[in-house]
Parts: sequence; C-alpha cells; structure tokens
Amino acid sequence: MERLTLILLLACAVIGASLNSAENPAELATDTAAAPAGPQLGNAALSGDAYPLAASELRKLDDDVVVAQILERFAVRHTGLPLRERKLLAQQIVDEARRFKIEPDLVMAVIEVESAGYHLAESHVGAMGLMQLLPATGRELADKHGVEWKGSDTLFDPFINVRLGTAYLRELADRYDGNVDTALAAYNWGPGRIDRRIRRGATVPSRYIEQVRSAADRYTAIASTRS
Repeated sequence: MERLTLILLLACAVIGASLNSAENPAELATDTAAAPAGPQLGNAALSGDAYPLAASELRKLDDDVVVAQILERFAVRHTGLPLRERKLLAQQIVDEARRFKIEPDLVMAVIEVESAGYHLAESHVGAMGLMQLLPATGRELADKHGVEWKGSDTLFDPFINVRLGTAYLRELADRYDGNVDTALAAYNWGPGRIDRRIRRGATVPSRYIEQVRSAADRYTAIASTRS
C-alpha cells in the first residue's frame, strides 16, 4: 500500500511539472533560446535614428547625382555616341574615378579639355580617344591593368580609354607625391619632360593645368547652383 501511494505521488509531481511548462511557453523559450549572433544594439536599434543610410548607400546616391551631371555635360558635346552609351560612359567615368581615388569632375574636365568629349578624337601627334592617350602609353597601361589590347584603335573604345586614362592620372599623381597640378602637367607634356624641368629648377607649365582646373570649376559651379 505504501509503495502504491509513493508511485501515485511521483506521478502527480511529473504531471504537475509538465502542466507548468505548458502554461508558460514564453518563459521556456526565453530560457532556452540561443543568444543572437553579432553585436547587441540595445534599445537604440528600435528608434528610427538607429537606421541611417549606410556609407555605401550615401555614396551611391552621390554617384547617381554625379552621373546625371556628367550626362548633362555630354549632352552639349559631340560625343559620337548614342544616348544609351553616353549613360553607360557617365557611370564608367564615376566608377573608374572611384577605383583610382580621383574626383570624377577632374576626370571629366580632362576629357573636355583633351577631346571635347568626342570619343574618336585624334591629335596631330597621334594621341587618341576621349582622354587622348598615345598608343605606346595606352598599350603599357593595358598590360598593367589587364585590358585586352587590339592595336591602337583600342583607344577609340570610350570605356577602355576612360579606364586607362584615369589609371594614368593616378599613376602620375603617385609619381609626384600626390601633387595633382604636376600630374596634370605631366599628362599633357609627358612625365619625362616634366621631370627634366623639375631637376633643373624650372617651373611647371601652367596653361594646361589652368584649362583643366577651369573646366572642373565650371562643373562645380553648375552643380552648386542646382543643389
């Protein structure tokens, strides 16, 4: 009899524990849930201010504005390109400028001064395309940056020209310790000639620098009046 009573008491205890767990599922979930991965944001994560645009999203918005401005500048030039390609080219200019850490408006200013935006432009010394690269320079840059070279006409491809020209600007800026004006002079005159002038203490030619800076300033002024 005593043994039967003990068994009944144990059975009641087990049933009671089960009922308590069923009545409090939230407590069970809280006790047994694994800690969430990643940092804890606390209550601030619940407020609207805790969700600002990420840096990449802000840059994307900024780049979209710059692309639109470049398109406006192309619209008043004879590019020799249909609208669809001008749109892609404007994006390419921004992308390459970001890749090589150069301001897009400076790249666009060089294009305007060098070729007036005409992608088939060719100078009397044989410089070609939007950013007026010499074939020898273009081929060297293509080898460095993994761009397929199909002869000098490769430079008439506006997308390749912009990539190589922007890479060249970056290369020259690094050569002159970040001095953009000297890099611009070297872009126009050739780094060998600029190096020789620097060695003998002569001033760096300023006309081309002023032309590019003026084009870039016009771009900035237009952008500021519309902001």
